[in-house]
Amino acid sequence: MKFEINMRLVMKIKSVFFALLLFYTFNFAQTKRALSVEDLWNMKRIGSFSISPDGGKIIFDVTTYNMEENKGNTDIWIVNTNGKDQKEFANFDKSVSSPQFLGNKIYYYLDNQLFSQIFDDTIKTKITDFYSGINGAEFSTSGKQILFSSQVYAECKNQTCNKAKDAEKEKSKVKAQMFTELMYRHWNDWRGPKFNHLFIYDFKTKNYVDLNQGLKFDVPPIALGSSNDYSFSPDGNEIAFTMNESEFLATSTNNDIFILNTSDIKDGEQTPYKKISKSEGNDNQPIYSPDGKYIAYCSMERAGFESDKQRIMLYNKNLGIATDLTSSIDLSAGELIWSQDSKFIYFTAPNSIYNSIFRIDISTKELFTVAEKVNASSITLSPNGDKIFFKNQKSNLPYEIFSIETNGKNLKQITNINSDILSNIEMYPIENFWADGAEGTKVQSILVKPPFFDPNKKYPLMFLIHGGPQGHWNDDFHYRWNLQMFASKGYVVVATNPRGSFGYGQNFTDEISKDWGGKVYTDLMNSLDYAINNYDFIDSQNLFAAGASYGGYMINWIEGHTDRFNALICHAGVFNLESMYGTTEELWFPEWENGGTPWENRELYKKWSPHNFVQNFKTPMLVIHGEYDFRVPIGQAIELFTSLQRVGVKSKFLYFPDEYHFVTKPQNARLWWNSIFDWLNENKNN
Repeated sequence: MKFEINMRLVMKIKSVFFALLLFYTFNFAQTKRALSVEDLWNMKRIGSFSISPDGGKIIFDVTTYNMEENKGNTDIWIVNTNGKDQKEFANFDKSVSSPQFLGNKIYYYLDNQLFSQIFDDTIKTKITDFYSGINGAEFSTSGKQILFSSQVYAECKNQTCNKAKDAEKEKSKVKAQMFTELMYRHWNDWRGPKFNHLFIYDFKTKNYVDLNQGLKFDVPPIALGSSNDYSFSPDGNEIAFTMNESEFLATSTNNDIFILNTSDIKDGEQTPYKKISKSEGNDNQPIYSPDGKYIAYCSMERAGFESDKQRIMLYNKNLGIATDLTSSIDLSAGELIWSQDSKFIYFTAPNSIYNSIFRIDISTKELFTVAEKVNASSITLSPNGDKIFFKNQKSNLPYEIFSIETNGKNLKQITNINSDILSNIEMYPIENFWADGAEGTKVQSILVKPPFFDPNKKYPLMFLIHGGPQGHWNDDFHYRWNLQMFASKGYVVVATNPRGSFGYGQNFTDEISKDWGGKVYTDLMNSLDYAINNYDFIDSQNLFAAGASYGGYMINWIEGHTDRFNALICHAGVFNLESMYGTTEELWFPEWENGGTPWENRELYKKWSPHNFVQNFKTPMLVIHGEYDFRVPIGQAIELFTSLQRVGVKSKFLYFPDEYHFVTKPQNARLWWNSIFDWLNENKNN
C-alpha cells in the first residue's frame, strides 16, 4: 500500500511537472518573434578590436544605425577579456573607428585623422593633421612612427600642392574629365588623377614623407589586396608593402611584394624599393616574423585569376629566397599572423561552410586545426601568445569577439553586444546536406528552417545562389543576404555551394571557369531535387530562387532553362556576357572566366550568355539594380527588364539611383526586403 501511494504521488508530480513545462515552453515561445528588417538594422555591428598590453581588456568599435536618419554612427566599446564589464568606452558626436592600444594610450580615427587619449582619461589629443587624411595606420614596434596610406596627386611633393589642386578642381565650372587608360572607375568610384600612396610619419619630428613620391601606382593596391598590405620590420629599419606596377591595370592581378630601407627615406624624393615576390599572380599581405628573419605573405600562382589558391610564402631575408609552405595543403589562406617565437603561422581559410583557423609549422610544414567550426576573421594573438582572439559569427549570431587557446581548447565568446535583441528572436541553427552533383561530385547545401517550425506542415522553399562565382555560403550572419531573414517569413531556405565555391579544394573552385552554366547548373538542380525528395516539409508547389552578381547570372540562366520555379529574383545579375565585358572595370575577371575577350572566344560568350535564351523566358522575375554598380553595370538590368517585358513575362524592376553593387542605406535595405517579400507573396500558390 505504501509503495502504491508513493507511485501515485510520483505520477502526480510528473504530471504537474510536464504541465508546467508545457505552460512555460508555450508562453516563452510566444514571447519570441520572427526576425524583422528592423531587427537587422537595430543590431550593433562590431568592427575592429585591440587587446590591451596586459591582456586584460579589449577595445572595439561598434556601429549602430538609425533607420529614420538613414545612416550609422561608430563608437568605441570596452570589455574585459573574461567577458565581464562590457560597456561603452566613449560616446562621440562623430564616428570614431579602429581603436588600438599602444602602451597606456588608445589611438583611433576621427575625421580621417589619428587621435589618442590616455586610457583612464577623457582628453583626446590630435596626432595627425594631414590635409588628404590618413587610412590604415600601422605602428612601428617602438611606437615612434606610423605608416599610413592617403590619396594624393602623384606629381605633388607636399600637401600644399594637393590642397591647391583640389581647390582648383572645385572652383572650375567644367566637371568633365579626359581618360587615357582603363580602370578609370572601380566598384562605385570614379578614380580620377589621384593615387593611394604610402606615407611615414614621425611622432617626434612631426614630419610626413611620401614613400611613393611620383609613382602612378597605388599602395595598397586598389584590388585583390588584404587588410594588411604594409608593415614595419621589428627593428624598424625596413618596410614591406604591396603594389601593382602593371601598365594596364584593368587586366592585371599581378600585385607584388616590395621592401625598402628606412635609411633611404628622403623628403620630396621617391624612396628606392626592391621586389621580392616572383609570382605573376596576386601577392599580398607581407608580415614580418617577430625575430625579423622572415616575411610571410600570400601568393596566387596564375596570372589573371583572382580566385586562385592563396599559398603561404615564406621569404628568407638572409637567403633572399621564398618557399611555399602550403604546397601540399589544399587550403586557400586568408589572414596571417605569426606566433611570438616565429615558429608558427596562424591563418584562416575557407573550409566547407566555415572559415576555420589553422596553424602551420614553418620548419616541418605540419598543419594543425585550431578551430574548425567557426567563421573567423580579424585573428589576433594575445600579448602572452597563448590565445587567439577573433571575430566569429553564425547564421543566428552576428559578429562577436571570441577567444581560443592556441592548442585548440576552450573556445569562448567574449562579447555579447546584441543579447537584448537576440533573446527575443526565434532562429534555428543551420543544418546541412550533401547531394550528388555533376559527374557524381558531392555538393554541400545549407538548410535553414523557418521560426516556430512545425514538421507536419508544408513550407515554401527559397533557393539561394551565391555570387562570385568563386565564394561560398557559410554559417554567417549576413546583413544583406541573410539566411534567417529569408526564413523569417515562413520559408525553408536552401543555400547550395556548387562548382566554383570556396572550401572544397582548388579544383572544385576552378571547375566553374569557362563553364558558367554547365556543371554548376547541374549541381544546383540536383541539390534542389534532393531537398524536395528528402524533406517532407518542403512544398514542391511553391519554389522560389534568388541570387546576386553571379547568383543573379544563374537566376537569368535558370529563367531560360527551366520553368520549375514560381518566381525568381535577380539582384545585380549578369545578363549579356558580351556587353558586360565592354562596361565592367576589372577586365581580368571576364577574360579568365570566358577564356579571353569576346572577339577571341566569341562562341563561349555566346554559349553561356543568358540573353541568348530569352525566347524560353516564362517565369515571373523581380529585377533589382543600383545605378553606381560599375562591377555589373546598370545596363545589364535594363537589357534584362526590357527583354522580360518584350516577351510578356510578368516582371518588375526595382531601381536604386543611389546604390551600387550592394544596398547599403538602411531605408533602401528596408525597401529591398519588403519588395522581395511582396514579390514572393504575389507569386505564391495558396
